[in-house]
Amino acid sequence: QVQLVESGGGLVQAGGSLRLSCAASGRTFSIYAMGWFRQAPGKGRQFVASITWRDGKTYFADSVKGRFTISRDNAKNTVYLQMNNLKPEDTAVYYCAATTTSSGAYDLWGQGTQITVSS
Repeated sequence: QVQLVESGGGLVQAGGSLRLSCAASGRTFSIYAMGWFRQAPGKGRQFVASITWRDGKTYFADSVKGRFTISRDNAKNTVYLQMNNLKPEDTAVYYCAATTTSSGAYDLWGQGTQITVSS
């Protein structure tokens, strides 16, 4: 099994930056990709960004392209989400996720971390 632990959430003013980290432990060799999702109050969970574990291919939601970057440190089994030029609409609980399935479906989730962007 793989465990995911997030860190780095908090309160920031609009236009500011934050970096989230997600450390994976356990059977990390089974990870195909890791990603970040977010859920705002009253809304469903939304894809933010992902990165493949082997070759580092990245994918982003249109709403964060050009503002967020995702990276990984395979030696530390850690994925980072650098968020720049944050907007109030980025306010949400952010979840780290991993997929160990060949279908790409995310089957492992972190506990979530709150990001609040004030205007």
